[in-house]
Amino acid sequence: MAEEAKFTDTTTGLNDEQPSSNKLGEKAWYVVNTYSTHERKVAYNLQKRIESMDLGNLIFRIVVAEQEVPVMDRETGLPATTVDKETGQTVTKTRMKNLYPGYVFVEMIMTDYAWYVVRNTPGVTGFVGSSGKGTKPFPVPREQIEPVLKRIGMIDESMYDRYSDGDLVKIIHGPFEGTEGTILSINRDTGEVEVQSILFGRATNISVDFTEIEKI
Repeated sequence: MAEEAKFTDTTTGLNDEQPSSNKLGEKAWYVVNTYSTHERKVAYNLQKRIESMDLGNLIFRIVVAEQEVPVMDRETGLPATTVDKETGQTVTKTRMKNLYPGYVFVEMIMTDYAWYVVRNTPGVTGFVGSSGKGTKPFPVPREQIEPVLKRIGMIDESMYDRYSDGDLVKIIHGPFEGTEGTILSINRDTGEVEVQSILFGRATNISVDFTEIEKI
């Protein structure tokens, strides 16, 4: 759209000229506030802006933290089921649950230009960590954004670098949720982590997925 191709912030004199690459800082994760239930729409609007305004060098990943969960039967309190039309098998009904309603996570390099584009995207009400009055928001610390990404299965190689044998971790979901233990080994190829924990009064080795642990 023409109005998105070029704009000027009359309060700061910001125009649509992007900074050169040698002036860019480091990319980091930021949290954007949205109207409730508008998270997907905001993510779509922002993605279209990235494409139409050639912002791929400033805004990288846009995440609505959703997780597939079973639909519960109100009468029985158990997961509801249905019959798959193609296979004829009984399967559990599922739905997508927004883990953080009203928030969208954006990986970006925080420049005046990128900041202006994101906060003026339709549906965005502001940034978490910004006091307003022209103050840029602070990025989300790595140890806080990592559990969010893990819960939706977004793993990158840099996450493994924070973990070593002997680290104390907590299992954040799965059958051993809430259990604490010590890392014995990590297989980066398969994502399998062997953890030694105390179960029923005895030291027990359990295997969990890397997405299921959080460093203490």
